Amino acid sequence: MSLTTRIFVAMLLGIVLGTLANITLPVAGGNTLTQLFRDGLFLGLFDIIGQIFIASLKVLVVPMVFVSLVCGTASLGNHSRMGVMAGKTIALYLFTTAVAITIALSLAILIEPGSGASYSAESSYVAANAPSLKEVLINIFPSNPIKAMAEGNMLQVIVFALLFGVAISRMSERGARLVESFNGLNDVIMEMVMILMRLAPYGVFCLLAKIFYTTGFSLIAQLILYFLTVVLALLMHVTLVYSSLFRGFTGLSPWVFIKNVRPVMMFGFATASSNATMPITLETVEEKLGVKNSVAAFTVPLGATLNMDGTAIMQGVATVFIAQAFQVDIGLVGYITVILTATLASIGAAGVPGVGLITLALVLQQVGLPVEGIALIIGVDRLLDMLRTAVNVTGDSAVSCIVAKSENALDEACFRRID
Repeated sequence: MSLTTRIFVAMLLGIVLGTLANITLPVAGGNTLTQLFRDGLFLGLFDIIGQIFIASLKVLVVPMVFVSLVCGTASLGNHSRMGVMAGKTIALYLFTTAVAITIALSLAILIEPGSGASYSAESSYVAANAPSLKEVLINIFPSNPIKAMAEGNMLQVIVFALLFGVAISRMSERGARLVESFNGLNDVIMEMVMILMRLAPYGVFCLLAKIFYTTGFSLIAQLILYFLTVVLALLMHVTLVYSSLFRGFTGLSPWVFIKNVRPVMMFGFATASSNATMPITLETVEEKLGVKNSVAAFTVPLGATLNMDGTAIMQGVATVFIAQAFQVDIGLVGYITVILTATLASIGAAGVPGVGLITLALVLQQVGLPVEGIALIIGVDRLLDMLRTAVNVTGDSAVSCIVAKSENALDEACFRRID
C-alpha cells in the first residue's frame, strides 16, 4: 500500500474502533475491568502514542519554518519580490475567508439549523479576550527572536527569518556559504519529516481512536442539522471555491491537486492543528505540488497562521444558529457585519489558542448576540475542528500553488506526477 492509503486505512480503523468502544464501553461508569481496559488502552496507551506523535510534528515546526524561509528568501537574491508575494498571499487568504463565511451564512439562512433549538439558562461560556489590531501589528515584530521561537509565535518567526534571509542575500561570497549550510539543514529537517510520515499511520490511528472514544456521536445527534450545515459548507468551499480559483489562476486540474494534497488533508483532520500539520504541508507542497521553496516557505507558514476559511465557515453557521436559537433577527446589516468582522478577525486573533471560539465571541458581540450561545455548540466543536482544519490546510496548499504560478515558481511536471 502507498503511504496515503495506509494513513487512510489507519484513520478509518481508528474512527471505527473509537466509535464502537464509545458505544460499548462508556467513558463514565462501568465495572473495574472495564475501567482498567478503558484507562489502559484508550486513555492510556493510545493517548500517549497520539500525544507523542503530535509533539514530534510540532517540534519540527519552528526550525522548519525558520530554515526554509531563510533558504527561500536568500535564494531570491537582492531583488527580492517578497513584498509583492506577501501582498498576493494575504489578499488571497482574506478573499477566500470572506467567500467562505458568505457561503456559510447563505446555507445557514436557507437550512435554518437553529430554528428548533432552545436556549438553556444553564448554558454558559466565558470568552477569552482577543487582542486588538494595534497589538497584533506591534507583536508581529519580535523583540527577542529566541523567545519567539520558544513560544512558537509564527508571525514573529516569519519576520525574523525574512530579515535574516534578506541580509544573507546581500553578503555575496560569505552569504553563499551560509546559504549552503542552511540548505543542508533544510535537507536534514525534511528527512526527519519523511521519517515521521512513515510512522504516521500508527500516530493517526491512536489519535482518532482516542478522540472518537471520548467524543462519540451522541452530541452530534442533538445538533445534527447544525453539524451537517457546517460540513456541507466546508465541502462546497473545497469543491467549488478552491477548485475554481485553482483552475482559473493556474490552468491545472483541481482533481490532480486534490489527489496530491490528500495526505495533508488527512493530517489536518487527525491533528486538528494547522501548525502541527505544517511540516507535512510544506513537504507536500514542494515535493508533490511542485512549488519552489522560495514561495512555499513563505505562503505555508503564513497560511497556517492567517488562513481560517474553515473557522470562518463555522462562525457563519454558528452565528445564524445562535441567532435562531435566541430568536434574534440581526438583519442584512448584521450579516454584512459578520462577514467583515470574521474576515478581519482572522488576522486580529492569529496565533491565539482556541482562536475559532475567540473570534466567534468577537463576531457575536459585534451583532448583539449573547456570547453564552457558544455553549450550545461547543459540544460538537472538537469534531468540526478536525474537519475545518482539513479545509484550512487545503487552502494553504491551493494558495501556495496560485502564488507560485504567478511568480513562475511552479514545476508543472512535478505537479502532474501522481504517486
